[in-house]
Amino acid sequence: MYLRKVTHLFGRTHALENQIDEFLDKVTEAGLVFEKAIATYLAEGANETYDSFLDQEQEIESREDVLRRSIESELFARTLIPDLRADVMTMLEDTDGIVNMFQANLFRISIQQPRIPAEFHGDFHDLVETVVKCVESVVSAARAFFRDMSSVRDHAARTIFLESEADKLSTRLQRSVFSSDLPLERMMHVRYFIERIDDIANEAEDLADVGCGFIGGNTNQSKPEPIWKNWKTSCRYFTRCLPC
Repeated sequence: MYLRKVTHLFGRTHALENQIDEFLDKVTEAGLVFEKAIATYLAEGANETYDSFLDQEQEIESREDVLRRSIESELFARTLIPDLRADVMTMLEDTDGIVNMFQANLFRISIQQPRIPAEFHGDFHDLVETVVKCVESVVSAARAFFRDMSSVRDHAARTIFLESEADKLSTRLQRSVFSSDLPLERMMHVRYFIERIDDIANEAEDLADVGCGFIGGNTNQSKPEPIWKNWKTSCRYFTRCLPC
């Protein structure tokens, strides 16, 4: 029933379909920019190239907000899929939150400029690469919701697998940092950024789990069945994504 309604939605307005496609494309783009920015920072520090990636991330986030508001307005104005509308809007809000986290972390690095020893660069690259793949996977799950709902669980399962891999990399990297000869304050600073980067994968996993609950099922049986939140709860990103 849900699949028929989503298909019917796109049948009525291809403009909305295109906006949702662009919205999801921007999430993937934000991840790729983030990965390049981190690679630049590890190799060269917060130089002009890094700042250009930060500017790109800001532009992506701004465009993402415009698209989200436009999609939400279209859903309300046309009274489309009324019994799915709140769920779709929540999905958009939560997905937009991932872009906010990419941007916020680049801001944090630009401001705090953590000194990360070269011996940890390889593991940092691996962690960031896995986190970005995790986000790409949850974007595929979100796109499948509008295209092929039967494949949502497969994409969600891959997202959850990648989140688990990111956790392993994060734990290994933190153990290496705290086993090193760095002063404690530097250990804590590096650990902070490891956790903030890993948080992005955690958010992607939450979105995947919720998406499976949306279509009737949960890929992680150890967790309770997720409950879709009211779209107003997006205000939590204001506190989560400040560059503290």
